[in-house]
Amino acid sequence: MLKFSTFLAVPLVLVTLCFSGSSSRAQTQTDNSGVPVTTVVTVLGPKFTAPPPLTKEDIIVFEGKNRLKVTGWTQTQGEKGSLQLALLIDNSVGTTTLGTQFNDLIGFINSQPKSTAVGIFYAMNGTVQTASNFDRNHEAVAKKLRLTLGRSAGESPSIYLSLADLIKNHWPASPGVRREALVISSGIDRLNPGVQDPYFDSTLDTVQRAGVVVHTIYAGSTRFGASFRGDISQGKLVQLTTESGGQGFFEAFSTPISFGPYLNQLDMVLRNQYLLTFIVPPSKDRKGELRPIKIRTEQHEAQISAPSQVFVPGPEKPEK
Repeated sequence: MLKFSTFLAVPLVLVTLCFSGSSSRAQTQTDNSGVPVTTVVTVLGPKFTAPPPLTKEDIIVFEGKNRLKVTGWTQTQGEKGSLQLALLIDNSVGTTTLGTQFNDLIGFINSQPKSTAVGIFYAMNGTVQTASNFDRNHEAVAKKLRLTLGRSAGESPSIYLSLADLIKNHWPASPGVRREALVISSGIDRLNPGVQDPYFDSTLDTVQRAGVVVHTIYAGSTRFGASFRGDISQGKLVQLTTESGGQGFFEAFSTPISFGPYLNQLDMVLRNQYLLTFIVPPSKDRKGELRPIKIRTEQHEAQISAPSQVFVPGPEKPEK
C-alpha cells in the first residue's frame, strides 16, 4: 500500500490509462491458475462526457508484469446495476456552508435510479450518526438531510475514522451490489494532521479490502485550504479517491459555490461503471491480502478509474 507520506497534494486529474505495446512481454494467467476477483471500474470520455463503447476484449489488467485473464465485463445500468450510495457528511463542516447546498444535494438524491439505495450519515467523534439508512425511497431519504452542527458542536476528530466505522459497523456487504460513498469534508484529520497519518492509512486499507469506491467534495474555508495543513488534507482526499477508484471534486482551496456541477459529474460517473472480473493467483495468506493492479485500455478516448489494489481471498476455511 502507498502511504500518504509518498503522496503529495496535487489537483485531482482524471488520467487516461492507455495500453503500451512494451507490455507484450507480460505473461498471461489462465483460468485454472487463480481465483476470480471482481472490482468496479468507471469509464468516461473527456471532461466527464459519455465514453465510447468498450468490450471485454478492450480491457487489460496487470499484476506487476503479469497480464491477467479478463473473464467478465458487465455494465451496471438499470436494474442490473444495484448500488448502495452513502453520503457521509463531516459534522464539523460549517452550518451555513452545507445549508447553501441543500437544494443541490436533494436534487441529486432524487435523481438517482430506482435501483440505487441512498443512505445519509454524519461523521462525528470518529464514528457516524445515521440520518437515513439505505433506502430506494429517495424522497424519504432526502427529507432526512439536516444541517451540520458546525465546528464548535460537531467536532469530527478524524473523518477517516468515521469512514472506517461506516464501512465496518453500518454497511454490510451484499453480493453483486456496488458500494460507493460521497464524503463531504475538509479532509483534515485532527488526530494526525500531518503527512504521517496511521488513521488515514488504516482507513484506506479498510476501503480497499471492502471494495468501496470513495468520491469526495472538498468543504473547507479558503484560508484553511490555502495553508500547508490544508494542502496536506486535500492531498489525503485525493489519495483516498484515486486509490479507491473514485473521483475528487475541488474548487481551488475553497468550498464550491455550488455542488451542482460536481454532483452532475458524479452522476455521469455512477451511470458509466462496469463490474470487471479477472483471474489472479491465489493468496498464500489464509486471510487474504491486498494486491496492486493496473487496469488499462487501448481505446484512447476512454478514461478509466479503478482501485489501485484489490482484495484477493486466501484459503481460510470458514469457522464451524
